[in-house]
Amino acid sequence: MMKKIVLVLFVSLMGMTMTAQDAAAKIKFKTKTVDYGEIDKGSDGVRVFEFTNTGDAPLIISKVSSSCGCTIPKKPEAPIMPGKTGEIQVKYDTNRVGPIRKAITVISNADTPTTVLKITGQIKPIDGK
Repeated sequence: MMKKIVLVLFVSLMGMTMTAQDAAAKIKFKTKTVDYGEIDKGSDGVRVFEFTNTGDAPLIISKVSSSCGCTIPKKPEAPIMPGKTGEIQVKYDTNRVGPIRKAITVISNADTPTTVLKITGQIKPIDGK
């Protein structure tokens, strides 16, 4: 009888532990690529990647990094609660004429911890300069 009680308690505790561990943050981006299109040299280089935490635990963005110094990403500081939205702001140095092909790496506590975002486009010179 005592073994059955212990077994039932053990199975119950395991079930509760598994449920708690199943809670996870999930990050879903509206788009993983932002296309600047063709813009003039010196134009506004700020763009935004919008995302939603579609999981059932707070989402924490721990690091956002760029493939070069010409792109400056800005991450949210506070956790994003389940069902809420957030944004990652990216500022590209538009004084560099030519194609834009950069990657931004997002590291978080989501079930997929690393996401790569991309910015593309073309910066054209003003009056041939």
